[in-house]
Amino acid sequence: MSDLFWLTDAQLARLEPFFPKSHGKPRVDDRRVLSGIIFINRSGLRWRGAPSVYGPYKALNNRWKRWNDKGIFAQMMADLAAEHGEEKIAMIDATYLKAHRTATSSGVRRGRGRLIGHTKGGMNTKLRAICDSRGHPLNLIIIAGQVGDYIGARVLLSGLPDVSWLFGDRGHDADWFWEALRGKEIRACIPGLQQRKKPVKYDKRRYKRRNRIESMFGRLKHWQRVAIRYNRCPKVFLSAIALVAFVIYWL
Repeated sequence: MSDLFWLTDAQLARLEPFFPKSHGKPRVDDRRVLSGIIFINRSGLRWRGAPSVYGPYKALNNRWKRWNDKGIFAQMMADLAAEHGEEKIAMIDATYLKAHRTATSSGVRRGRGRLIGHTKGGMNTKLRAICDSRGHPLNLIIIAGQVGDYIGARVLLSGLPDVSWLFGDRGHDADWFWEALRGKEIRACIPGLQQRKKPVKYDKRRYKRRNRIESMFGRLKHWQRVAIRYNRCPKVFLSAIALVAFVIYWL
């Protein structure tokens, strides 16, 4: 199959420092298993449908579960993104991700506790992100779909990089948010809400660059496991997003 995914030697070497130590019996070939895990997340197939070239599907699924429980994939994303070196611009925004019916059940009220909310667009999860000036993700979190931008921005506030500018949309226009950015000596480029009595001044030329974070969301959604949430556990779903993010941008 021509569309199979395989990690290169350079990519594998960059990921090896994050691999947990093998105790007792050596692990199955890391390149084959990780390439299979990435292929499943890109195509959206069930684990049982993994091509035979990646070996038994149970080996892929077991590795995915073990490393997810240990937070390996999320740690890969965090450490690789920490090497960004961005000093000028960061961007903040959010996007909706559809939640498949398998991600919620009648046993839990509309996905409560699973970070799944009910909006006009149906059951979904909201992905919030901070990216650098090139549109490369630096920090990712998921919240329920009905949660407003204010709450999501408050969660990400402590993880803002040390930059000079922060770009955001109108949903981030709040007095406490402006004050928090001034406390961090970060200049904000955020349009004001229409109901403000005194219009907010912002650099419209700089604001046009904010389309890069929108493009980042579009690239992430090209991977089926991100575009549609199948996982009930929020930690597993966030690991899938982190995996996709560091494969696209940081390898």
